[in-house]
Amino acid sequence: MKKVKIVGAGLIGTSIALGLKSAGYEVTIEDEYPEAESIAQSLIGQIGQGAIPEIIVVATPISTISSLLRALQQRYPESMFIDVGGLKSELLADIEHFPAIMEQFCPTHPMAGREIAGALAARADLFQGRIWIYTPTEHTGPRAISAALEVIQSLGGVPVELTAKEHDEAIAGISHLPQVVSSLLSVALENISEEYLMLAGPGLKDVSRLAASNPQLWSELLHSNRKAVSEYLRSFAEILSDLSTSLINDDLRKTHEILSRGRDNHRRIPGKHLGKHRNYWYVPIVIDDKPGQLARIFDLCAEVSVNVEDLGIEHSPGQETGLVTLAVSEADSRILYQSFSEQGWKVHLPRESIG
Repeated sequence: MKKVKIVGAGLIGTSIALGLKSAGYEVTIEDEYPEAESIAQSLIGQIGQGAIPEIIVVATPISTISSLLRALQQRYPESMFIDVGGLKSELLADIEHFPAIMEQFCPTHPMAGREIAGALAARADLFQGRIWIYTPTEHTGPRAISAALEVIQSLGGVPVELTAKEHDEAIAGISHLPQVVSSLLSVALENISEEYLMLAGPGLKDVSRLAASNPQLWSELLHSNRKAVSEYLRSFAEILSDLSTSLINDDLRKTHEILSRGRDNHRRIPGKHLGKHRNYWYVPIVIDDKPGQLARIFDLCAEVSVNVEDLGIEHSPGQETGLVTLAVSEADSRILYQSFSEQGWKVHLPRESIG
């Protein structure tokens, strides 16, 4: 199925269009807003309305998906349909009253995005290596499932099948809660002066990044999933209350316990290649500021068969030396320390954390 129509020229819809265009699909895109539609069509080089689509991707706000599916199915009765909405239970409860649509429709949700919206923020590689959930029902036909998987895999996504209920419960914790925390953090900064905000480092910017997301979109998502989100917020509020109490009572032990739980639980978040988070060890190497140093480091790593999982470089302008930190397994860290030491490098003892 090589003919695809995208309905919705926002970040996700336009990114899908760009990615499928790059993969050799015949793609058209439309939007109710002429300016957004014009930008997206220019990006993919669209001329005219194209052929009758075999797959239609609905990439609009969740409140519009059901009505759009009904209208589009009337226009294109032979097409297969997928959506990319952030919630599934309410949508499927509505669509199940239309058997013809249910058979041709496979709901999906890519776990990818950016805090900035619109066609101008779109990227063809937005979905590469990212989880893409699909939630077929017992009424979803095999061609619709095949169409969904074809789109997902053509864009480099990693398909994961869930029920609608499982999807909405999972999303409440891994997507909706982080958005709320980031937004509330930014709200809590209202009374901090501009002079103080100018002192902010990357920590504040990283944690508050999601607060720049579209409030209209997120208001709809949070209210549509309010039951599951409320459960997570209740638990979050209890933890905040515990921390506040420990600070008021100057209970250092309790504060340490809460922060330790956070650090320990962080290890459960998947790391590289969606695998289980690994406890890397870090090998700091001070290098001279001259060409070829990094190449020599990687040559030596290859000689001793050590795979570098991550790399950090710190170098201040005008400084004659720089710091390279290699992230490797604990066993490999010992191998690297010995090898670099024997060859005269300014290598320091491996450590379990950078900080």
